Amino acid sequence: MYLSSLGELALGSRLKALSDQFYAAADEVYRSCGAAIESRWFPVLRYLWENGATTVSEVATAIGQTHSAVSQLADKLVRAGLVKRRKDAQDGRRSLLVLTDKGRAALTSLGPVWVAIRRGAMATLGHDGVALLVTLAACEKSLQERPVVASMLAEHAALSAAELEVIPYEPALKEHFYRLNAAWLKRYFRIEDIDRVVLGDPERHVLEPGGAIFFARLGGEVVGTCALLQESPGVYELSKMGVDEMFRGLGAGRRLLDAAIAEFHRRQGRELFLESNSRLKTALRMYAQAGFVMQSSVRPGSHYERADVYMVYQSKKGNGVRA
Repeated sequence: MYLSSLGELALGSRLKALSDQFYAAADEVYRSCGAAIESRWFPVLRYLWENGATTVSEVATAIGQTHSAVSQLADKLVRAGLVKRRKDAQDGRRSLLVLTDKGRAALTSLGPVWVAIRRGAMATLGHDGVALLVTLAACEKSLQERPVVASMLAEHAALSAAELEVIPYEPALKEHFYRLNAAWLKRYFRIEDIDRVVLGDPERHVLEPGGAIFFARLGGEVVGTCALLQESPGVYELSKMGVDEMFRGLGAGRRLLDAAIAEFHRRQGRELFLESNSRLKTALRMYAQAGFVMQSSVRPGSHYERADVYMVYQSKKGNGVRA
């Protein structure tokens, strides 16, 4: 699934999608069993059934929803005849939510349905369902103890203060060359034999033949890499560009691209090309903005099965133009 590939960025969306699936399943079961309630009503109705008359604020705190959301839901339950509002005898300024006789009768008859829902969910999810409930409880506890907004803003402040730098290859960074490239290859395509050779020994297959490797580092963490491969004297390939999914959008890819182009000019290269795939729309736009021009066909003798795009760099100075 696409959302799972986004990790923590899509946590809320994934939980929402799961929530909608469970809501829809429960609603279908309620309808099939002739129960006149909706699954989204369940938390409020069940709390009132177990705790008696109580305020909207108390219900909201207990079930983890906003006062506004519970108040709007209470209005629906009142219209459905399942709940009524009454003044608090001890404090006339407060309004209490109370189950009506109709509401209490409806809930009393739902025992077998709730058992079926619980058992059916566990039968489908198995041990993962048990683990999910444990994990949800742990997440709820963590969110109460450590507000997530404060944590996110603290991380943003740290990232904003960190310097993004581009550095050349050094042996200690070798594993990152493989890690960053393998991650995007596995996500979009597969690791081909030529990839294994180059990524496994970059010193032999990139540096010794006259190429260069660059890394993007942010606050001490390596977040991206790219290589400049020398195919023949004066002819270079921009290759093995990879940026950690977590750090995209910070400009690391463009900084690496600019560093590779600058190195190409420093060496007075006469041609710089790249091969890519038409699926990588964002990367192709970046290459075009940097001066790479789309060619009409794939590169003759391409080493990559995935390559259906061939681009040649056209310098603004007129250097590196392919005839």
